[in-house]
Amino acid sequence: MLENEFKYYLENQKELIKKYKKRFIVIKNNKVIGDYASESEAYIETEKEHEVGTFLIQYCSQGKTDYTSTFHSRVII
Repeated sequence: MLENEFKYYLENQKELIKKYKKRFIVIKNNKVIGDYASESEAYIETEKEHEVGTFLIQYCSQGKTDYTSTFHSRVII
């Protein structure tokens, strides 16, 4: 549902980091509509004017670590 917003973040990550490094940014319709110090603040403030599910909150940092997860398992198939 928010694929376009996430794609916008990935395509513009370097530029966004220069402006919003270590901030939680809110992306809607391929533009940043807010930046906040915490994820909860970003959510609370943004939901006042925008419907939940129509915006993406993303921590702005270098690399993939803040939007990917690696899981290790000892399962053998």
